[in-house]
Amino acid sequence: MSTQRIAALEGRITNEMRYVATQESLTAEEVCASLASGESVIPANPGHTSLKPKGIGKPFTVKVNANIGTSLACNDPDLELAKLEAAIEAGADAVMDLSTGEGAGELRKRIIETSTVPVGTVPIYDAALQAFEKNGDPSLFRPEELFEAITRHAEEGVDFVTVHCGVTRSCVDKVRRSGRVTRIVSRGGSLLAAWMEREGKENPLYTRYDEMLEILRKHDVTISLGDGLRPGSGADATDPAQIEELVTLGDLTLRAWEAGVQVMVEGPGHIPLNQVQANVVLQKRLCHGAPFYVLGPLVTDVGAGYDHITGAIGGAIAGMAGADFLCYVTPAEHLSLPDIDDVRRGVMASRIAGHAVDIARGNKAAVQRDLEMSRCRAALDWNGQIAHALDPAEVKRRLADRRNLDDVCSMCGKLCAMKVFS
Repeated sequence: MSTQRIAALEGRITNEMRYVATQESLTAEEVCASLASGESVIPANPGHTSLKPKGIGKPFTVKVNANIGTSLACNDPDLELAKLEAAIEAGADAVMDLSTGEGAGELRKRIIETSTVPVGTVPIYDAALQAFEKNGDPSLFRPEELFEAITRHAEEGVDFVTVHCGVTRSCVDKVRRSGRVTRIVSRGGSLLAAWMEREGKENPLYTRYDEMLEILRKHDVTISLGDGLRPGSGADATDPAQIEELVTLGDLTLRAWEAGVQVMVEGPGHIPLNQVQANVVLQKRLCHGAPFYVLGPLVTDVGAGYDHITGAIGGAIAGMAGADFLCYVTPAEHLSLPDIDDVRRGVMASRIAGHAVDIARGNKAAVQRDLEMSRCRAALDWNGQIAHALDPAEVKRRLADRRNLDDVCSMCGKLCAMKVFS
């Protein structure tokens, strides 16, 4: 089975490359060269027939992912499908199904059938759910069950999978000895750490990495190397466990490329403002320029209820430093399963951050869009402002409250600066 990476290395232009080139105002040859270098990916499992491909990485625009999915505490598949629709309508470039509720497999199939954007998953959740149902302990999974889940997701059409291959026994030992405030906040990372400590064995995703790459290559599933030891508080940022995992992920990136598998690398979680740039630069250096998929990063721990804002601040700084893919954070982060409005707000916050980065990077389309919005404001062109806004529906809703003022807004009324000095 060929992959987008193998095709790029051979100089073959695929339909997916042509489609992405059109969306990004690039040539197909430029897209092909970027994929061959490993600086970008096009997550596109041939089994995902409803997909409209997206390019992630250099030289593309910053992309945004939205997480959805059920939990054991809140299991409403129809609600998650509504969230999927809301995320795509709000402009999400990808979605991850993180479902752990009953019937997660059927929901995943429905999401893949419905979604027009790339779909990602975390296969270890399947294995953990099976173990919980059998034994009441999600870490009592068998490695074979984990690899069966990876195979199942690939066969069903998942475009990218998060796998925490860099969580080794050495890293876990560093966490135990470090005095971390929040220890391990990644569900996948915690499951693997608990399994390793109980079994006294190394992470099977690390020891059987080549076997997993064969599965992913067969279905052209992009590997998203998970940051299982990402800091869960600002106080834990850039500690030895996080850095050791990142070094390991750099080695695993090269091995995936050699196997013809597309690679993204995840990180870094909660990071103080002054450490964001250094973390991105370090990741890019250690992981050989592979696309960086940032979770947040959240720049303060006290923004509960507003973490879509803390995440957008960190995402903008990370994007300026070279991050490529922003995983949204919703107002519900750390508190509850997000509802539909949370999903929309999370997507919009990250899209604003990403668009701001695209402007600063000199993306012509992004710069032009802002210029057109400014011209519409100067001309009091309300329909134009709606058209150029990132969230046209919200602008229309706000403009509806102009209190019968035809040509001005309700803030300044007849004292409109655009009219006073025209």
